[in-house]
Amino acid sequence: MTHFLFVRRAALSVAVLGLVAGTAQAQTKVKTKSSSVGKTKATVPAVPGQTGVGVSRANMDLTASPCDNFFQYASGGWVKNHPIPAAESRWGSFNELGDRNQAIERRILDKAASDRMAKPGTNLQKVGDFHAAAMDSMAIEKAGLKYLQPRLSQIAAINDLPTMQHYLADPKSFATGWYGFGVTQDSKNSTQYAVRMGQGGLSLPDRDYYLKDDARSKTIRAAYQTYQVNIFKMLGDDQATAEKNAAAVTRIETRLAKASRTRVALRDRESNYNKLTVAQATADYPNLNVPLLLRDSGLADAKDIIVGQPEFLKEVSAMFKEEPLADQKQYLRWHLVAAVTSALPKAYGDESFRFAQVLSGAKQQQPRWKRALRATDGALGEAFGQLYVDEAFSPEAKARAKAMVENLRTAYAERIQAADWMSAATKAEALKKLNAFAVKIGYPDKWKDYSALTISRESALNNLFATAEWSSRDNLKKFGKPIDRGEWNMTPPTVNAYYNPSMNEIVFPAGILQPPFYDPKADDAVNYGGIGAVIGHEMTHGFDDQGRKSDASGNLRDWWTKEDGEKFVAKAAVVGKQYDAFTPLDSVHVNGNLTMGENLADLGGLTIAHQAFMKTAQYKGGKSIDGFTPEQRFFLGWARIWASHARPEYVRQQVMTDPHSPEEFRTNGPLQNMPEFHAAFGCKEGDKMVRPTADRAKIW
Repeated sequence: MTHFLFVRRAALSVAVLGLVAGTAQAQTKVKTKSSSVGKTKATVPAVPGQTGVGVSRANMDLTASPCDNFFQYASGGWVKNHPIPAAESRWGSFNELGDRNQAIERRILDKAASDRMAKPGTNLQKVGDFHAAAMDSMAIEKAGLKYLQPRLSQIAAINDLPTMQHYLADPKSFATGWYGFGVTQDSKNSTQYAVRMGQGGLSLPDRDYYLKDDARSKTIRAAYQTYQVNIFKMLGDDQATAEKNAAAVTRIETRLAKASRTRVALRDRESNYNKLTVAQATADYPNLNVPLLLRDSGLADAKDIIVGQPEFLKEVSAMFKEEPLADQKQYLRWHLVAAVTSALPKAYGDESFRFAQVLSGAKQQQPRWKRALRATDGALGEAFGQLYVDEAFSPEAKARAKAMVENLRTAYAERIQAADWMSAATKAEALKKLNAFAVKIGYPDKWKDYSALTISRESALNNLFATAEWSSRDNLKKFGKPIDRGEWNMTPPTVNAYYNPSMNEIVFPAGILQPPFYDPKADDAVNYGGIGAVIGHEMTHGFDDQGRKSDASGNLRDWWTKEDGEKFVAKAAVVGKQYDAFTPLDSVHVNGNLTMGENLADLGGLTIAHQAFMKTAQYKGGKSIDGFTPEQRFFLGWARIWASHARPEYVRQQVMTDPHSPEEFRTNGPLQNMPEFHAAFGCKEGDKMVRPTADRAKIW
């Protein structure tokens, strides 16, 4: 379970996202920690024309009180002045930085696509041809279903269970649904790769979309049915047949949904680790033909399989016998086509977007160049990522980020040693794990090798199939080899960060190491409140409710004393209760259990970043900039990275499916527990940003 800083979900797919920051104006009397900045309206008036670096008064709402709603105080102006673009379902700092990165990427890709003389087989040729084909809408229209038809015919030719099993086992098959399968690091033996199987096969964002009976869920299912019917009709089915096929797909997916674990249950790492011998898996899931699946995938030497959700695979095995083969083929047909609408004629993409609108609330489709860029990044991200870092990320920036990571590591060690609820034995293990964190910054030391991937300008669709097959084989060939500790799970331009418990590593792509998260021109306060808190966030994932279950080597092992483990669970429960009470929309509550890991990481990350900031000369000097004390600027830097707002449809989907809380609560939630924040802005008991002492969460 890799922990990302930010996750964005859109339509039928899951993608990863980012953060937020700012720039300042003002000139007022220096205020002390006990001052009442923001306690009354416009306490710190703006001075026209004066701008500082890192905190912008234009982004703030100085009519609000920081002790009532710090998100509104720090980011209210930004929200007001940055309406959500029609093609977006949310807009925030991550999006702003992502757009700036995309402008660089677009120049790189346009230049590569215009180079018809690139040497065949080089990364430049592959990047250029992939992007050119994705942008060539005329060629896509002219091709129609020409390049899809062979795969549709392959599905149509399935006439019995053995044929179905061969189709699902073939690495060349695309978007087969049903279940997840691949090679991953063994959570309990981090020095080895293992074969893993688990639940999957749904088109809607979560199992609950199939099962809940509220009005919105019914509306989404009706829109999904319409989407399916229209796609089946475009494939040649008449109205009655299209309706019948759509109903079959929905029935199969609903059955899969009923057998699926909830997102909260999927967070429990122990219960989602079930190692079976191949013989046992074959006996438990007789209709999956596990030996064939392994053999055709090049994994015949595997002796064991880690099964995430045994009850789910048992249901799939039963379905292969019980569901009519004709309906199973429509399920495969649907998943194939729905996965590639971007590379099919415009009418297919339009249908996909119409359904996405119901889920996300977006008013317009993304421009073609953005969709093509994302596809190229997904297929060949490290190929043109090399060009991106040459332009956007210097060795000096990498060195500065590395230094900040080490400052945060030192601060974290101090907090662990000072924890009065932890025994010496558990502290020793925690420090061992902290010191063992591997740190990756900017870009890989060794880039991916795409030499086995063939890309041309002939067909955008064939390029999608080729990259999917290459990616599948690249994953499968890991089995039996040493763990590749240099591998990255994000491309360099990505505005995000992550912690991988099996690797015990924290990773920060070049894309996020830029303003507003990190600004070399800004003061330490803003940078520690921004990228410092991000670094602390990823470090804290190593000690959140699930990350804490891995040891310094990345193995899933309980290294806590029984008493310390119980104390941690009790402390984490306080955080869960706090977030359960947050309501981004009427009748919509944040799920404190689903978001537990991220909420703990936000609280811990900000606490550690503040500890590190206290060591800086700026903090010790106490000199104000633009009327804000160093501590105030630290917390404003934190709020700036979370400046964001979203459409109601997006928020509802986020609360159901995303382990990250909405940004307002990522801003305010940790601060309500921090005496340092209360002192910085003169907040008192009874203020909304001050939790009663007995109800505060404190872990590190």
